[in-house]
Amino acid sequence: MKAKTIVRNRMLTIITGLAVMLFMSVSLSSCDNAINQGAEKGTLKVVMVDAPGNYDEVWVHIVRVEVNNEQDENSGWIVISEPDESYDLLELVNGASVVLGEAELDEGTYRQIRLILGEENHVVIGGENYPMKTPSAQQTGLKLNVDAEIEAGFTYTLLLDFDAQRSVVKRGATGTYLLKPVIRAVNTALTGNITGRVEPAEPGAWVYAIAGSDTASTTRTVETGDFTLVGLIDGLYTVSVEPVDEDYDPVQLEEVEVKAGQVTDLNVIELTPKE
Repeated sequence: MKAKTIVRNRMLTIITGLAVMLFMSVSLSSCDNAINQGAEKGTLKVVMVDAPGNYDEVWVHIVRVEVNNEQDENSGWIVISEPDESYDLLELVNGASVVLGEAELDEGTYRQIRLILGEENHVVIGGENYPMKTPSAQQTGLKLNVDAEIEAGFTYTLLLDFDAQRSVVKRGATGTYLLKPVIRAVNTALTGNITGRVEPAEPGAWVYAIAGSDTASTTRTVETGDFTLVGLIDGLYTVSVEPVDEDYDPVQLEEVEVKAGQVTDLNVIELTPKE
């Protein structure tokens, strides 16, 4: 009887050990799967800035932000955020920005982003409020090609540069306004900025970064004369400074180099009164 008891206890010990080993194997496998699943996610962050316009205010109502990683534009849309808020574009200049949304996504290439606009869009001119109609954007959304490459463990920041001046369109002699958004979408990891100060600051100036015959970025100096041109890809630019006061001559700086992830500081740009 004593021998049988010893054998039985040893069998129980072996069985228990196997059960523990099996449990640990399943647990480790589950942990590995969880880790691998987590590693397959990357983050997409959507940030909006503005190229200024000759208006008091330009308010844009953004209801929802979506991205798509399918070839078919009618399917595969994933909601990034639902801010359902109105933004004054003219506050988003000289480096100021607003985050429209941020979300974790599966690895892959997301080919389009879509902004669903609401009805609370208006422009303020001379203190008067004018509503802006955007029927197509409200129904199907404003689509932009982006080809955003989402990689595990990394944040891809997409910069939407909203051009207020070109986006607000006056409709003939009716006095009504349309919102036809003109937006440039770039990956911030591939871009750099240009900063500087225009003196004297009081007249104010428009500042343009021009690549070839295209205006890549536009801004206007603040009260101190400072300015920042954002979202510029690597390359050489002509920086054109156009004083608001016509009594001053414009200034052009040739071959200003921009490198990704860096800020090119032009320091002080002196305006010269016309003779």
